[in-house]
Amino acid sequence: MGLTALSPQLVEAFARAALAEDVGRGDLTTGATVDPATPGTASLVFRVPGVVCGLPVAAAVFRALDAPIRFTVLRPDGSHLAAAEPVARIEGSATAILTGERVALNFVARLSATATLTRRYVDAVRGTRAQILDTRKTTPGLRQLEKYAVRTGGGRNHRLGLDDGVLIKDNHIAFAGGLAEAIRRARLAVPPGMRIEVEVDTLDQLREALGAGADMILLDNMPVSRLREAVPIAAGRVPLEASGGIDLGNVRAAAEAGVDFISVGALTHSAGSLDVSLEVP
Repeated sequence: MGLTALSPQLVEAFARAALAEDVGRGDLTTGATVDPATPGTASLVFRVPGVVCGLPVAAAVFRALDAPIRFTVLRPDGSHLAAAEPVARIEGSATAILTGERVALNFVARLSATATLTRRYVDAVRGTRAQILDTRKTTPGLRQLEKYAVRTGGGRNHRLGLDDGVLIKDNHIAFAGGLAEAIRRARLAVPPGMRIEVEVDTLDQLREALGAGADMILLDNMPVSRLREAVPIAAGRVPLEASGGIDLGNVRAAAEAGVDFISVGALTHSAGSLDVSLEVP
């Protein structure tokens, strides 16, 4: 999947919500120490290698504080930096630069970390058929941004939300009265053509899901040795997704087992933040 831009309206909404949280009734320190008429210039600088992500949101943060401010992108989202370097230059109101600094850095540091970690997984499986997917294990309220960061790193989005596809998990199966019954109910309830994916954790469940007409099967927490057994059982009849217990140490082996997709919750829940700073000359 190629890099898909966020809508300007969504970007502005995220920027304004974060500013409202951080600025509150006003930036006391900047207001007390800097003349509002003071012009300023600053650079957004990556201090470590990584994949750039979040610059549109950073630009929206500064423009929400000073509409005429100039935000010049030097290395756009998706750029892979091999060494530390500036990625954007900001020119305009010094007070806007200071007030927006932390919010802009928070967005860029966190989203770039997700994009960078995603790229590491994508690079690890390069040359295999497997594609890297994210999950719904996202920060509440920030899912659209975090899934954008996954796309920026070269991964693919799984489901944006519960209304975006059917994935029958173990608890659904328990409440529905069985795997085959859950699939039957889903087939009756969803529009024709909508893919029904089912989570299984044993090879017997895999066979049952195939027989019940699942369109895609998630192999949950199976070791690589079990994945190697599962692939010939499915024999290409439906796409297979491996999920759970997969990290950078074993993702290549999981991909070489022959699965079509590998979903990794860590992309959005454990990426951390990159070291990014705002530097004033």
